[in-house]
Amino acid sequence: MARRQFAFINGLSWKHWRGDLLGGLTAAVVALPLALAFGNAALGPGGAIYGLYGAIITGFLAALFGGTPAQVSGPTGPMSVTVAGVIGTLAAVGVSRELGSNELLPLVMGAVLIGGLIQILMGVLRLGRYITLVPYSVVSGFMSGIGVIILCLQIGPLLGINTRGGVISSLGTVFSQFTPNGAALVISALTLAVVFTTPKKISTWLPSPLIALLIITPLSILLFQDNLPRIGGIPEGGLNFRLPNLKDHLPVLLRAGLVLAVLGAIDSLLTSLVADNISQSRHHSNRELIGQGIANSVAGLFNGLPGAGATMRTVINIKSGGRTPVSGMAHSVFLLVLLLGAGPLAESIPEALLAGILIKVGLDIIDWGFLLRAHRLSFKTALVMWGVLLMTVFWDLIGAVLVGMFVANLLTIESITSHQLESMNSADQSQLDEEELNLINRCGDALMLFRLKGPLSFGAAKGISERMTQIRQYKILLLDVTDVPHLGITATLAIERMVEEAEYHNRQVLVAGANGKVRLRLEQFKIHELSGSRKEALTRAAFELEPN
Repeated sequence: MARRQFAFINGLSWKHWRGDLLGGLTAAVVALPLALAFGNAALGPGGAIYGLYGAIITGFLAALFGGTPAQVSGPTGPMSVTVAGVIGTLAAVGVSRELGSNELLPLVMGAVLIGGLIQILMGVLRLGRYITLVPYSVVSGFMSGIGVIILCLQIGPLLGINTRGGVISSLGTVFSQFTPNGAALVISALTLAVVFTTPKKISTWLPSPLIALLIITPLSILLFQDNLPRIGGIPEGGLNFRLPNLKDHLPVLLRAGLVLAVLGAIDSLLTSLVADNISQSRHHSNRELIGQGIANSVAGLFNGLPGAGATMRTVINIKSGGRTPVSGMAHSVFLLVLLLGAGPLAESIPEALLAGILIKVGLDIIDWGFLLRAHRLSFKTALVMWGVLLMTVFWDLIGAVLVGMFVANLLTIESITSHQLESMNSADQSQLDEEELNLINRCGDALMLFRLKGPLSFGAAKGISERMTQIRQYKILLLDVTDVPHLGITATLAIERMVEEAEYHNRQVLVAGANGKVRLRLEQFKIHELSGSRKEALTRAAFELEPN
């Protein structure tokens, strides 16, 4: 098992080294401004560099140990929003919001470490395949909600107003202290102009966020020496090993770690599906979770922002020639070289510039295509999507996903139940041969025939029971399970209740077409009136209903 889980460690190939190095370099160019922006969004002033640390660590280790060959990992919108939420939660219990307090950062990194360990556990327990079963309406609402959160949190920095906390708190600060910074407004406007108007031919080779970073940063130094919030220099200690604080506020850290683990898993595995589609490859979900867990655990030990599979960076990597884990590792090496060579210049980057970049990111995350047409496709689907979106923005990230999945699954069960009940109509005589039709006519109204089809849901079984109580004149109940491939415990219990109810009213019960596991399951529940094929059961019913 261990050999299967970590096959890439022994199978790293340099066969595509040219494409991998070019893909890694291109991904690093895209990742640099985004990592700084996500770090600043998650941790506030002074936090940008921790986003770069996270990109370097998670990008290298997730590629090395993960299960998606050409995936590039690093800080993402959902993860940075979650870290910002962790800080808000810690502030509510009396922890300082300032990174320089020597109290906040070790606690945040404790949550990052716990999240990584939970992801490893998820991979070991083989939960990867279940992560991708989240309904699209829930995923769309959640991701759009993340985009809205990013937009709301960046309004303050965009205007040069210092904000903290979640959406409501940040917007409240903006409205109550609405004194825009003129210099920040100029930088924001220039940044938005660059990221939104750069021609696609240029942005394909040189990403618009990097263009904004390279042009507007020196321009801001020339135009605005003072009175413009900047991200600040690299903190002392950098990538040095540091044990996070797991002693104080452990319940808060455990919950935050769980949120980071689940969101990181969803984010990464959805990106893995995108990578599969572009590269015509196939990822290994559980190995990917283990790789992401290792990466985030180590990031927590080196003051790095947690990461996940980054869709835009992964797509750019593959389209630039990246094919193996070497590309993701090369992306991290290039970022490390940039950090060592140009790190001191980071202190001059304006916060308004990073906010402008994140405004573009937030708008790109929102699922506009589905958002604008969901109500025309299905009212129920639109209701789930909008509900998840609003709960994500104003309540809780994981709570929104869980409630959304619960409601979406209930609606799915209702739809399946309605379909099954429609197909069980005794008047449906399709697929019956002439002899079976004659036998049914001979039995007349004294026979109640239910033809069960497909995997029987408990909702359908309950529906059959309700229909039975409305019809009193039948003498024999015939349950045809010929087309039922599987019976769950709940559905079998419902059938057992149906049989008991019919027998209580002195009616005979016959079960036809039970074979294999379905027959074994019915016998386990002491349902013994198993009459072979449907034709055999109809013959027996017709014989018993004939007058003596």
